Amino acid sequence: MGSPCAVFCETTDTRLADRIAEFARTEAARIDRKFSRYRDDSVVHALHASCGRPFEVDAETTRLIEFGAALWRLSDGRFDLTSGVLRHAWRFEEGVCAADTSKIQDLLGHIGWQRVRWEPPFITLPEGMELDFGGIGKEYAVDCVADWTAKECDFPVLVNFGGDLRCTGRPPASGAWSVGIESVQKSGEAARRLELKSGALATSGDARRSIVIDGVRYGHIFDARTGW
Repeated sequence: MGSPCAVFCETTDTRLADRIAEFARTEAARIDRKFSRYRDDSVVHALHASCGRPFEVDAETTRLIEFGAALWRLSDGRFDLTSGVLRHAWRFEEGVCAADTSKIQDLLGHIGWQRVRWEPPFITLPEGMELDFGGIGKEYAVDCVADWTAKECDFPVLVNFGGDLRCTGRPPASGAWSVGIESVQKSGEAARRLELKSGALATSGDARRSIVIDGVRYGHIFDARTGW
């Protein structure tokens, strides 16, 4: 997942807690392995290697693509599964923050869900276009773990994959999970705390990944329509 992952269980049943932790670890690894753009054995790599030919995907990949397409429609194109190519202009890797904004205009020619032919279960990407599940992958993994956990136990559980969280079971003894939103000014400290009793919380900020250009601070969330 490219980020710290944790599962918190409020229980004295250590055997079941260990089972949950092991499932979370293996499920996160499975999803990362299947949908990573960095691996040569992932479904994403196979799709990109199809070189403009129709590519058949399985039921799980179909669900993720359908979800991404819905987000594209709901956001009026601001979110786009094909916008991962912007990494060639913006770099927010561990210890590396760099930008070459001169590449943005050319890259926009390879972005746009409307250019993709999607006829489930077949998808056809035009030459030079890519698919990137990075914007929804962690949330999907959290849901997979939380759904499984909810069937296995009713004690309080909080799944946290890189700041995307979901709780299952009854609320903890304190009444709610205390979730800290990290401060931009003071790394590791909470600028605000939220009380999470049920449901999920997705966060994406500039506390860890940001870049300053001409005095302006930019986070790592992009508008796929502009590349900025």
